[in-house]
Amino acid sequence: MGIPDRFAYSASKGAVLMMTRSVACDYISDKIRCNSISPGRVHTPFVDKYLKDNYAGREDKMFEKLSAAQPIGRMGQPEEIASLAVFLASDESTFITGADYEIDGGFNNLRP
Repeated sequence: MGIPDRFAYSASKGAVLMMTRSVACDYISDKIRCNSISPGRVHTPFVDKYLKDNYAGREDKMFEKLSAAQPIGRMGQPEEIASLAVFLASDESTFITGADYEIDGGFNNLRP
């Protein structure tokens, strides 16, 4: 989705989607698959540092606000993203190529 004041960031996300499809097309005859993962907000040390640097003394309140913005009611965990990556790299996903996987707690599809 487009984000105000984040032109380059938003454009790079769109580029990843098209790159995924192009690479999938280019290498399908070599039996090389290409998929992409589009994570939503994930609770990482980056988020904690962002909150500390920008909301000193209000980190807990802002953490709750960011978590509540996810329709599922929480941020993702790094292990959840990793599990999807492992699946896509496994033999269980050999019929999947050129696809993007939004793993965002419903953020892009379930928000009002």
